[in-house]
Amino acid sequence: MENLSFEESLEKLEEIVNKLETGDVPLDDAIDEFKKAMDLVKICDEKLKTAEKSIAKIVENNGEISEFNPE
Repeated sequence: MENLSFEESLEKLEEIVNKLETGDVPLDDAIDEFKKAMDLVKICDEKLKTAEKSIAKIVENNGEISEFNPE
């Protein structure tokens, strides 16, 4: 599951959420789906943190690289 792209992970997460929202999932299956969803959340979070680090440095108008501080 860790080889999924961010978009694939998010899509699978949305599928699980939609499935659980119906309320027609037996409890044992719902627990398994919840565990899968939590794994997908971790994957998405890690990928977002990696992307954030990649864009943390931006090129200013004068060509110098500076730290990106989102505030």
